[in-house]
Amino acid sequence: MKSLKSINPWFWVPTLYFLEGIPYVLVNQVSTMMFTKMGVPNGQMALFTSLLYLPWVIKPFWSPFVDLIKTKRWWTIAMQVLLTAAFIGLTVSIPHPDSAMIAAQQTPMSMFTVMLIIFWITAFASATHDIAADGFYMLGLSQSDQAWFVGIRSTFYRIATIFGQGAILFIAGRLETSTGDIPFAWQMSLLITSVIFAVFTLWHTFFMPKPDSDAQRKNEEETKSDKAKFIVREFGRTFLTFFQKPGIWLAIIFMLLYRLPEAFLIKMINPFLVANRDLGGLALTTDQVGIAYGTIGIIFLTVGGILGGMYASKVGLRKSMWIMAAFMTLPCLSFVYLGVFQPENIIAITTAIAVEQFGYGFGFTAYMLYMIYVSEGEYKTAHYAFCTAFMGLSMMIPGLFAGYIQEALGYKDFFWMVIACCIATIGVTFFAYHKVDPAYGKK
Repeated sequence: MKSLKSINPWFWVPTLYFLEGIPYVLVNQVSTMMFTKMGVPNGQMALFTSLLYLPWVIKPFWSPFVDLIKTKRWWTIAMQVLLTAAFIGLTVSIPHPDSAMIAAQQTPMSMFTVMLIIFWITAFASATHDIAADGFYMLGLSQSDQAWFVGIRSTFYRIATIFGQGAILFIAGRLETSTGDIPFAWQMSLLITSVIFAVFTLWHTFFMPKPDSDAQRKNEEETKSDKAKFIVREFGRTFLTFFQKPGIWLAIIFMLLYRLPEAFLIKMINPFLVANRDLGGLALTTDQVGIAYGTIGIIFLTVGGILGGMYASKVGLRKSMWIMAAFMTLPCLSFVYLGVFQPENIIAITTAIAVEQFGYGFGFTAYMLYMIYVSEGEYKTAHYAFCTAFMGLSMMIPGLFAGYIQEALGYKDFFWMVIACCIATIGVTFFAYHKVDPAYGKK
């Protein structure tokens, strides 16, 4: 194996973060479209796919032990091997409900029991891979290189998102159209994903460096048992100090409710876009969704995030909170427009999606900055991890019920309900705004 100095970071940083993004998108986004196209009712689909968020919610509880056992490189490659196996498992375990059951949207989730188990394995492996890969990034690069490559890693994570929500859906959609066999189309899409993931996993086996700082320390006085006890004690202390922070309960409520409209909306976007028009949907094909939402939408989401960061750095977190709350809530009206008028023009549909995604990307910046603000002080890294757990919980809980609410209300009234949830975003912004240091976040 080459030394750290002889392996250029370009050989492994882009591919590492591309692989970090794929399983997250597959579990939390692509699965919703796959189950919808396979005829699973929205209530069951949203419930079970939202439960897959759980590993990212509880990730902070096992992340300290990734430091204790083996090396970050070992964990990273081991999880990539496990994820490759899981993707192959998803490919071969996909059921084949008959076309009449799919058309009637009456495919029971029980047909996907094996797939759901493998999705759970994928989710836990992906969350563990996130821990190890982010840790390895800090060990495998100098501080100057870490700063230089931070934009590169973010870019390739976004490329993975576009690959998952764009390319995979486009391929599945074209195969659905050409073969008329929806299960086969998704099986082939998962197979392509498996092959790509396996190739990059093999690449990392040879081209990820072995930094000295990542080596297991064999000559320490502390035993592994002593280290485990120390980690447990420190984790307990970080946990207690997090909940002892001034104003922490207001911060938790903010983290749980600021994204409430989007948390309900995100689970129903794909089903709405492909649902028949007599059911209130837009009747797009899967490949059209891959382009409109999975590609153009993600690009506008990214641009919104970049501009949001630039704006926040200019005026600070506090001054940016109200305009960002507006950007987070008002674009939800795009889906009210789509639900009420059900336009057939793909340009109009794509424009509405782009507006909503741009607004979400811009408004989400305040949420990220607020989490960093709350995490300031001792145990900053650990406290930020707790904040991300509440971030995951804020998406998981509404998603559990989103499908059943939509089935009860229909798409049009569901989108009006999402608009009503904007009251929660405005409310928590009002209370949090007064607690933020006016100078925080300014350059």
